[in-house]
Amino acid sequence: MSDKLGARVEGKGGETIVLLHGFGGSHSTWTDIQPSLARYARVIAYDLPGHGRSLDFPGAGPATVAAKAVAADLTARGIEKVHLVGHSMGGAVATLIAMRSPERVASLTLLAPGGFGPQINGELLKRYANAPDAGALGSIMDEMSAPGFSTPPKYVLGLAAVRGQRGQRANLDTFHGIIQKDGVQGEIPREALAKLAMPVNLVWGTADPVLPFAQTQNLPENIRLTPIDGAGHMLTVEAKPAVLAAIRASLVAGSP
Repeated sequence: MSDKLGARVEGKGGETIVLLHGFGGSHSTWTDIQPSLARYARVIAYDLPGHGRSLDFPGAGPATVAAKAVAADLTARGIEKVHLVGHSMGGAVATLIAMRSPERVASLTLLAPGGFGPQINGELLKRYANAPDAGALGSIMDEMSAPGFSTPPKYVLGLAAVRGQRGQRANLDTFHGIIQKDGVQGEIPREALAKLAMPVNLVWGTADPVLPFAQTQNLPENIRLTPIDGAGHMLTVEAKPAVLAAIRASLVAGSP
């Protein structure tokens, strides 16, 4: 096993943006997001523990392990402060990093993050974890998106290629049981979120079939909500312009 995280690094500049994918994804989640951001910043898109090029990371599964791994990798790279962006499970990981090391986080952009409420579509995630081929995977990705949205083939094929690694689907089936139990996920307390001092932008599709938009209720005043009307859960594919705009807004808010 390797305790080093896989990552794709693009761009350069005085600021660093870190991109954290969701359950079952990889750095390729950000294929059409990272290059745009890399025009004016260094951008690191990680493969979280147990995924992609970090498949054999020891202890992979819990978000706490992923949070510690990303923080350790940033330290090893000599990076002191970053703008964190996380989607779904990656949003939960980003939030944990910000809670534990707030001095290291200039801004936090959360795309339909895990942990903001108990509800989760466990049955859909289980089918997503165990999709046997690209055809099944594409159909499930469509289900995770807004009604009527068809996932472009390049995203399906890219994700299917990652799933082709020996042990990847077995990992995801195990992780699925860690993320949710009987359709309930662990929650990050609202009082902990209220203590975050950096700019926090919460971006959520109003038609999300995986993590319901209703989880945006009763947010602390320090969290800015950016709803995306009619979007589902796969925001980096469904709503790229809105996602980029939200990240750029966070960069402005969190820059000195």
